[in-house]
Amino acid sequence: MPTFLASVHVALKPTVNDPEGLVIRGGLHQLGFDSVEDVRSGKSLQIRLSERDEAAARDKVDAMCRRLLANPVIEQYRFELAEIQGEIPA
Repeated sequence: MPTFLASVHVALKPTVNDPEGLVIRGGLHQLGFDSVEDVRSGKSLQIRLSERDEAAARDKVDAMCRRLLANPVIEQYRFELAEIQGEIPA
């Protein structure tokens, strides 16, 4: 059975306030990075799974995102999927 690596990116929707992003922006300004206009925080996950084909893997990862990894009310997600051999690439 093929093994796939899903790289999942979850972020707040653009209309949702991002207090963590504001704190990071403030810290960057204090460090002299005055050109930073906006920061949006999020999370990145790597999920390794075995499925019969790419379509099945894509469906599973999408279901994972909808049911657990992202809050659909305030977050959006996207993911890339690649078939891999051996260990997860660094």
